[in-house]
Amino acid sequence: MHPHHRGHGMFGRGAGFGPGMQFGHGNRARRGDVQSAVVALLKERSMHGYQIIQELSERTGGAWTPSPGSIYPTLQLLEDQSLVTSEQDTGRRVYSLTEADIAHAETLPEGAPWDEMSADSEDPACSLREAVMGLMGATAQIGRAGTPKQIEQTAEVLGEARKRIYQMLAGDE
Repeated sequence: MHPHHRGHGMFGRGAGFGPGMQFGHGNRARRGDVQSAVVALLKERSMHGYQIIQELSERTGGAWTPSPGSIYPTLQLLEDQSLVTSEQDTGRRVYSLTEADIAHAETLPEGAPWDEMSADSEDPACSLREAVMGLMGATAQIGRAGTPKQIEQTAEVLGEARKRIYQMLAGDE
């Protein structure tokens, strides 16, 4: 990747399918949103990091699947601030709210922090993004494990799809 393009998604800064959505990143939450979401989930029950990621993905219909790189530092920050505690349970670190954070959780606004993310999943642009991401995954798999013939066929299919999309835009289809 060219050094000037780092961090701008696959197609550069601002390339996306809806207001503020950058291609390749999905709906990205701000740091405070991640922290609020973690606190809201831990208010319900103790969880390990992977469970938090799964819960957020399920509750947003897949529109927001935070990375371990956003969840675990958030959990560590909350632990450093004595807002959560953790203990080892069958090889995993399980996090729970402290009394201080339970009081803090009560002051959070009504509505789950992930509601805004799941609302976007009704957006046709979100459906398009999901379809493109699925196509990219399949294409990457062909690139890694496909035969030369499968790779060639995939390139042809993608070329045809690109042509059909431009025909749609031109009103020819």
